[in-house]
Amino acid sequence: AADGRRSRSAPRAPGAHNVCRLLTRRTHGFYARDAGVAHRTNLGLLRQIVCQESTKFKNVWTTHSASPIAYERGRIYLDNYQCCISSTCELSEIYEQKKPNQEHKSLLNYTQMPLCLNGEMLPSPSDYKSSLIVLTVQNWLLRLSADSGEVLEKIYLTGSCCKFRYLSWDIPQELMVVKSAQNKLPAAARQAGIQQSVLFCLAVFQVLPLSFIGMLEINKKIFGNSVTDVAVSNGILIVMHSMGLVRLYNFQAILEQFMEQPFDLGHEFNWNGQVGVVGKYPFGLPCNVKITDIPPLLFEASSLENAFQIGGYPWHYIITPNKKKHKGVFHICSLKDNTLAKNGIQDMKCCSLEPDWIYFHPDMSGRIIHVGPNLVKVLKLKEVKNNTNQMEITEDFTVVANRENCVNNTLTVTASGRVVKKRFFFSKTFKIVDYEDELDLLSIVAVTQIGADGRAHLDFHCNERGILLKSIPLLESWDVTYSHEVYFDKDLVLHIEQKPNRRFSCYVYQMVCDTAEDDECSSHEKTEKVFCKKEGRIFEYN
Repeated sequence: AADGRRSRSAPRAPGAHNVCRLLTRRTHGFYARDAGVAHRTNLGLLRQIVCQESTKFKNVWTTHSASPIAYERGRIYLDNYQCCISSTCELSEIYEQKKPNQEHKSLLNYTQMPLCLNGEMLPSPSDYKSSLIVLTVQNWLLRLSADSGEVLEKIYLTGSCCKFRYLSWDIPQELMVVKSAQNKLPAAARQAGIQQSVLFCLAVFQVLPLSFIGMLEINKKIFGNSVTDVAVSNGILIVMHSMGLVRLYNFQAILEQFMEQPFDLGHEFNWNGQVGVVGKYPFGLPCNVKITDIPPLLFEASSLENAFQIGGYPWHYIITPNKKKHKGVFHICSLKDNTLAKNGIQDMKCCSLEPDWIYFHPDMSGRIIHVGPNLVKVLKLKEVKNNTNQMEITEDFTVVANRENCVNNTLTVTASGRVVKKRFFFSKTFKIVDYEDELDLLSIVAVTQIGADGRAHLDFHCNERGILLKSIPLLESWDVTYSHEVYFDKDLVLHIEQKPNRRFSCYVYQMVCDTAEDDECSSHEKTEKVFCKKEGRIFEYN
């Protein structure tokens, strides 16, 4: 210190003489007085509690609905997001339900997106509230309070024929993109020879505070007649074509190069002969980004069904060769020079009824997860020996399902005294694989098919080595022909099921202590689940 007193800063770690390395270790919480240490310690304790043998998950609440059910950040949304149920309270108690104001009950088919703070000073006190971004069928963009449903901000997008339908992040928690449905002329207009050149509209917003950046059109005169879809992610404009071609452009450079004039929400404007207020009805937002020429191409690849992913270190991409006979075959190539990695062709040879899928690991480790019906392979990139310019794909670990198709013969005596012999087959299939980032767990939903019935369990595996740490049985039956979603959030497990005719069900499990009384009750419940006298058969599942 300047006055000669000894500095009271945290001591430098042994061997950490590099400033960059020291700062990196601080952000990771290696020192006792640094921010994040207590949080990391608490998450470590929670992981131990979740995975210990005595911890149980009890089915505490079930609901059914004729409209979609969604879950996001501790809240269950019913009635097309018009009813919010908090799942952070004690689930054995009655849930607190909150509905938006009456004026919003007519809003349907909207998408929600959570906002979080980035530490900067915000202009309005309402900006500090946990919020939902809502897109309505009437082209309104609303910011609602996630706690009360109160409308905090309203933005009218456009009064033109564009129908905005999709919300996505460009840069998570910083920039979001609102995309329209593809513009299609009515059949009568097409027969009359009327041409439609604008395929999609994109509106770009910055969050915290919510502000308008620009609106642009994807025109087939610029990008070609074969464009089928567009997306924006991490500063990249992704344009997909009907022949399987995927082209990437620098989205930030497009905004900077083709923006004609910036506009602020709530300010008056005079644009192309129209006078109004930005974001207000009936004018909405001006299309202030006019792409007049094809932007510089960053990268292009041809892939079956436009399937294309980028990740890993160094950068690689995953595609499927653009022929139907190659469906289920994945090629892992270098983004730098398009060379195929050694062992870069991954093929599990799965049947069409049980397809496999592949993606880069969400834990930012650069690894790859390849999931098949009975196998989960975690792959990693490493340099080829004696050739630093080429990478090879190696297995980090695998998780294998028991698919021996065990047969269980049971005898049933009918009312007439006739003895009937039944045979039941047992097979296990992986259906969902996800990553729990806070607890660093790989979660796998496996379904054991027992004759015509299915029983599922949620397994937690060590993300580093693949070791099974915990298995949570789901008590409800699992029909593989239905659509399923499973969420694990701190001490909760949620299973959302969509049945035919738009029937939805939600099953909530909560982590509970395993007392002696609970053990006795749960053992009886388990016995009932395992042995069914009426059917005369025994269910055995993990």
